[in-house]
Amino acid sequence: MRKVTRRLMLLDTASLYFRAYFGVPESVKAPDGTPVNAVRGLLDFIDRLVRDHRPDDLVACMDADWRPHWRVELIPSYKAHRVAEEHAGGPDEEMVPDTLSPQVPVIEEVLDALGIARVGVAGYEADDVIGTFTARAKGPVDIVTGDRDLYQLVDDARGVRVLYPLKGVGTLQHTDEAVLREKYGVDGPGYADLALLRGDPSDGLPGVSGIGEKTAAKLLAEFGDLAGIMAAVDDPASRLSPAQRKRLDEARPYLAVAPRVVRVAGDVPLPQVDTALPRTPRHPGALDGLAARWGLGGSLQRLLTTLGA
Repeated sequence: MRKVTRRLMLLDTASLYFRAYFGVPESVKAPDGTPVNAVRGLLDFIDRLVRDHRPDDLVACMDADWRPHWRVELIPSYKAHRVAEEHAGGPDEEMVPDTLSPQVPVIEEVLDALGIARVGVAGYEADDVIGTFTARAKGPVDIVTGDRDLYQLVDDARGVRVLYPLKGVGTLQHTDEAVLREKYGVDGPGYADLALLRGDPSDGLPGVSGIGEKTAAKLLAEFGDLAGIMAAVDDPASRLSPAQRKRLDEARPYLAVAPRVVRVAGDVPLPQVDTALPRTPRHPGALDGLAARWGLGGSLQRLLTTLGA
């Protein structure tokens, strides 16, 4: 008898609603004139993803803290350029377009009324929630994100791939180990080492001076991983150039902490949630009210039809 394995889809929700916001015109508005382009765009995204990939389980992973303090303590520049306002007692406020911020609570209410599992954990980013669900999964996992950092989770043996939107979610790059090796010369875990070596200005990660993506890939191909590269720095007989040895040696303080910042957590204390893809809305009355108030129209109806199919 063939073993039936459930397929889990994990949404990097903020990544997707940002894409929806910038991809759907702001002229898409609720009856009161409030823009709902991100809300409707995200519903359209989920509808297409469910139709095309038919997951058994679906989780909308959220950023309970988009810039966790424990990461900032290790690398103070981490996402610093995206801070709108610092808060000593809680998460810093991220710079978000004025007309997007009010749509996020609406997105959360709609997902909850639909019965789509929505998980964010205090002190962690959505990436960490995704990493933990992936680590615990018994079957194949599709991670939907526009964030290349999550390439580090790709694992052919476990059926873990990243669906990376190239144009909306209708055109997705199905990122497996073959794609990573072709584009970057590394596997999933190797991508994290590549990222921390080359740095990432969008996340405020300095990287190692003078070592870009191609050089980082060559070093990883020759020495295996970050530990192997640093062992080569300490080995006078290794085939590092004098300039590379000097730059890596000078970057030791950064390289000592960068792995913990760049690698997603796999041990987040996840709440107990029902991740099964809902066939009917969990709270139909609340959903009807939200649909009327925010003018969710065809976007919501299409998704409801797809869920019930």
